[in-house]
Amino acid sequence: MIESFKSKRIQFEKGKQREFIVKSKEELDLNWQEFAQVVGIGVRNLNDWKNEKILISLDAVRIICKKRKCVMPVDIEKLDAYWYAHKGALAGGKATYEKYGIIGGNQEHRKEKWNQWWEKEGKLNPNDILKPLSFRKPRFSKQLAEFVGIMLGDGGITKNQVKVTLHSIDDLAYSEFVENLMKELFDVKPSKTRRTDREAIDVILSRVELVKFLVEKIGLCIGDKIRQQVDVPDWIKRDDIFKLACLRGLIDTDGCVIIHKYKVRGKCYSYKKLSFTSRSIPLLTSAKRIFNEFDIKSRCTKNNLEIRVEAKMDVERYFKIVGSHNPKHWMRYEK
Repeated sequence: MIESFKSKRIQFEKGKQREFIVKSKEELDLNWQEFAQVVGIGVRNLNDWKNEKILISLDAVRIICKKRKCVMPVDIEKLDAYWYAHKGALAGGKATYEKYGIIGGNQEHRKEKWNQWWEKEGKLNPNDILKPLSFRKPRFSKQLAEFVGIMLGDGGITKNQVKVTLHSIDDLAYSEFVENLMKELFDVKPSKTRRTDREAIDVILSRVELVKFLVEKIGLCIGDKIRQQVDVPDWIKRDDIFKLACLRGLIDTDGCVIIHKYKVRGKCYSYKKLSFTSRSIPLLTSAKRIFNEFDIKSRCTKNNLEIRVEAKMDVERYFKIVGSHNPKHWMRYEK
């Protein structure tokens, strides 16, 4: 957008700015929407220029003249950025002096008086701005257990936010499931933001009290999950349904379906494997224990950072009793 508070401005004589804009629009044979796009602004801003509510920018005049193939107007005055600041400061200073007889005043005295007011009265008054934003506190459930698995996989928590980061292409459909799960659990609609540094999308809940709830009641942690060597919370380990749901969340985020191909006597064969990776040893140990408890054979790879389910019948058993909410996994499994 060309319009910016940092750009220089053009001061026409009264009525001339409107005349310049209307004439330019007619000469270029454009409607107002097309004319605004040429200049790089919105129609609302263009109307403000046309009605002379605000001064047109120098960059805009140059673009218009270039499109019209004409020279810059001569009866204009170029104003630097922030040209209005000095005028506003003078008016503000004059008004303050007329009202209080001083300019600025004793700042330490003002601060002392404000602190006295805050302690005696201010902090006791109800103020909606200071109230923490509300959310639903869900009970332990398989949906909450799956959310915990998602957070232990691709989630992250700061003091103010809960965030799940997913691939913006491969996991786009799955991100909608995560968004709906958050809304169902906490009765708060998350925001979704595409990252500019990589192909990723963030699903975010911003609630200070929600963060406290997840840390103090649910067993998640703020900050680096690997440095803190996170694990599945105990309340999930005590319930079979919760364990399966949590495992599903883990595999849907940090797991993948591998298609293993090989040749025997010139003939090609392929079969599916299931892989789950993490640099948290307690989390890997818990995931392997859950696999074993439900008769899904698995093994740790040599680097001890990956668990693999390799036998065809075990992969089939996983998708039968655990399943997946990530369409990407189902597509690779059924392919």
